[in-house]
Amino acid sequence: MSLTVYRKAHFNAAHRLFKKEWDDAKNFEVFGKCSNPNYHGHNYELEVGIKGEIDPETGFLMDLKILSRIIEEEIEDAFDHKNLNIEVPEFKSLNPTVENIAVVIWNKIRARIDSKFDISIKLYETPRNFVVYNGH
Repeated sequence: MSLTVYRKAHFNAAHRLFKKEWDDAKNFEVFGKCSNPNYHGHNYELEVGIKGEIDPETGFLMDLKILSRIIEEEIEDAFDHKNLNIEVPEFKSLNPTVENIAVVIWNKIRARIDSKFDISIKLYETPRNFVVYNGH
C-alpha cells in the first residue's frame, strides 16, 4: 500500500525578482512591485510530501522526526530570515521566483531522502499563490 506523509514548515525571507541585464523600467514592467530594488519579504509556508510504502516493522512510511530535522537543516537554517538573492548561494544567478525556490527546495530534500520514496513540495508564497513540484 502506497501513501504520502506530509511535514509542514515555514520560513520568512526577502527577495527581489529581476534580471540584472534589464533596467529598472523593464524589470518593473515584467515583475511589478516584486522588482523593488530594496527587496520585499514573504512568510513562506512549506509542505513536504514523502510517498512510498509503509514499513511493516515500524508502521512508519518514514520517521517524521527525521524529515523534520532534514527540513530544518536544509531549508529553515538556509533560508529563514535571509535575503535569498544575497545570502543563499543557489540564487546568486537564479531568479528567486516561487517556482525556482520550490525546485531548489526539492533538490535539497531529494539529496537527503532515500530514493525509494517520491517527494513533492508545496510552497506557498502568499495564502493565494503557491506552487507544487514533484521533480517532473
